[in-house]
Amino acid sequence: MRDITAVILKRESRSSRARISIVAAILVALLALYGLLEAMLRVLGQPAWLIEPLTAAERLSRLPEGILPAMLLAIGVLIFLVGFVFFANAVVPGRRARHVIPDPRVAVVVDDEVIASALAKRARLAAGVTREQVMVVVSARTVQVNVRPTSGILLDEVQIQAAVKAELDAMALEPTPSVRVHLANSGVIGV
Repeated sequence: MRDITAVILKRESRSSRARISIVAAILVALLALYGLLEAMLRVLGQPAWLIEPLTAAERLSRLPEGILPAMLLAIGVLIFLVGFVFFANAVVPGRRARHVIPDPRVAVVVDDEVIASALAKRARLAAGVTREQVMVVVSARTVQVNVRPTSGILLDEVQIQAAVKAELDAMALEPTPSVRVHLANSGVIGV
């Protein structure tokens, strides 16, 4: 049972690579269809649609010849970027904006927006400000709490951070993000 739960949690917290795989498959299929079209036209004795395959192979074998260096550089950079996107999607684990809450009986996955809302409420109560004066951004490794104080009222950054940290510890998220609190230099007039 634990293995199934681990698979479900991993699937719900990581993003799928299906889209990039579909794009790669479509590109390879289009290239294969084009090659098939050119080969069929050659067999039928018709002129090539874009470029004859033998002519293309011959030009590739003599590549630096006949192409401007700037054009060659642009093509190389484009091929590198496309390859880098595919490589990065294959190697780097994709992450959804979600955290896992460990529980021995059920699989619990919570959206980062829900976590941010709960932490914003806790920061708002600790600071004694309105809802509009607190903004919380939750990412995989950090929680950024931005507070705009009411003009003339000093806020204790350490107290706000301790309250948000206590709420975060009660949630027991995996992975546990660190908390950073930022008090704005300018305040809000009267509340």
